[in-house]
Amino acid sequence: MSHPASSSAPSTSATGALILCRAPVEDVRLAAAVLRERALLAPAGDGWSVVVPEGRPWLAGGSAHEPVDRVLAGWASALAIGTDWPVLALWWDPDRTGYTLASGFRRAVGYEWLADGTPLGEDEAMRTFAVRLELDPVHDMASLEALAEPDDDADGRARLLGLIAVLHRVGLALPVGLTPGESADRLREAARAESGAQTVEWSGWRDALRAEFDVVDRGPVGAWVRGPRARAVGAAQVVVGAPMLGWGLRRGSAGWAVAGGVLLAQGVTGLAYDRARGAGGTP
Repeated sequence: MSHPASSSAPSTSATGALILCRAPVEDVRLAAAVLRERALLAPAGDGWSVVVPEGRPWLAGGSAHEPVDRVLAGWASALAIGTDWPVLALWWDPDRTGYTLASGFRRAVGYEWLADGTPLGEDEAMRTFAVRLELDPVHDMASLEALAEPDDDADGRARLLGLIAVLHRVGLALPVGLTPGESADRLREAARAESGAQTVEWSGWRDALRAEFDVVDRGPVGAWVRGPRARAVGAAQVVVGAPMLGWGLRRGSAGWAVAGGVLLAQGVTGLAYDRARGAGGTP
């Protein structure tokens, strides 16, 4: 299997992450702002965008340290909830590599490999991956199954490159230098050099809520933003998000705290939006 070429040899001890969204940059920018993390956002092919986090909570020392896979799982879930496009988080550290795929309220799925390429996941995760990204059930599935089989010549980085090669067939085209195995610093440098890249950062809850209204107005769920359905969805987001936020804060889990906070914010936003529209106001 051929893999995309890297512009430089990646560090074998690097820890890093990329978040791939199957949506245009403008849609992702509005959603990513709610993560409360400074990040770089760039186009990544036909209908794809890539988010390069500038914050690195997985590299913090002491009690603030959190495994990169756990941070990315929370961020991917937070980005996917309330949108109609899937979010794929790729992550790696000196010991492992892997991915987490989140899509709406459905349970996120993931797979990981040891640094030497030894598969640690379940085949069902690969099948779910193919279905949710609408990949070819024969050709693409065969390539994914090969990534889950032992291969002495494929290390963890090669496994992620193989995954990216499969997605290349459905339009993904990562900018030069955004390659699994690179350090967070090198990823940021590559993203900044990309034409069309932009910075996404937290600007406060007021702007975040305004962004949420923009997403609702432009999105395909506009018919669901008023009435009993909207109130039911908003209430469900609050019910799920509040305890998730509390659990994340108690456990010191930045990823899940963000996911819970985003859910809670979206639920409150949805209820406020329904109320404002019902009263004839403009948010």
